[in-house]
Amino acid sequence: MTVDTNAEAAGADAGDSLTLALAQIRVEAGEVEANVDRAYEAVTRAAARGADLVALPELFNVGYFAFDLYARNAEPFAGETFTRIREAAADHGIAVLAGSIVEDLGETETVETPADDGLANTAALFDADGDLRLVYRKHHLFGYESAESELLVPGERLETASIGGLTVGVTTCYDLRFPELYRRLVDDGVELVLVPSAWPYPRIEHWTTLSRARAIENQAYVATVNGAGEFDDATLLGRSSVYDPWGVSLASSGDEPALVTTEIDSGTVADVREEFPALRDRRL
Repeated sequence: MTVDTNAEAAGADAGDSLTLALAQIRVEAGEVEANVDRAYEAVTRAAARGADLVALPELFNVGYFAFDLYARNAEPFAGETFTRIREAAADHGIAVLAGSIVEDLGETETVETPADDGLANTAALFDADGDLRLVYRKHHLFGYESAESELLVPGERLETASIGGLTVGVTTCYDLRFPELYRRLVDDGVELVLVPSAWPYPRIEHWTTLSRARAIENQAYVATVNGAGEFDDATLLGRSSVYDPWGVSLASSGDEPALVTTEIDSGTVADVREEFPALRDRRL
């Protein structure tokens, strides 16, 4: 079952704005073709609903918890998955965060890499013309009962991009637990942070609390896009959500596949930061 949810941000003074969609697709372990088909269909559906930007979950093609399939399904940056998503962006005139795939760093030739070989958890942001605007490789690799930190190379660069007049940044899943990363993004002018994830049960409170906290403390929109589905030893909890700069939830989903949409407005960010200028009071 697919559930579509939608909300509109209550408005402050008008600024640059965009319609954001979070594509909470079902992800099956190792079923790359079927998963990418679902991602393409979600991009198509988001464009039909008038979205300017759509975000996909973490490791949406292979599945985060399919650790034994990482090496077999790793791709260079310009491989089949990102190529298909880039084409979807251009075909439908919508910006897409393809977040993320297992990247084969040794085979990548088109973008700078943090190492000459190994694997990385890599997201790419394409604009509505299909042009690459941002690359993000997950900085903080999960070590708690997870093979991720043993299998992957951490990212080093933290880029931003302008989409629809808003400054956008990306972090991935476990990064939510490291607030200093978000401070760096705010210092670079970020107004919207996209967080592709594969967050499992039972840590629902951590998921919602950390996401809301990152929005409140940075006075920025935080949009978390999770997957749906079950793996051998984990079930994704879904609950993709968009929080405004006050930490108010504008739109969210349950744990089934869904397309979550809402409006993002830079004027709201500016107004919140002006009304409650906590960022100016920072001493560190």
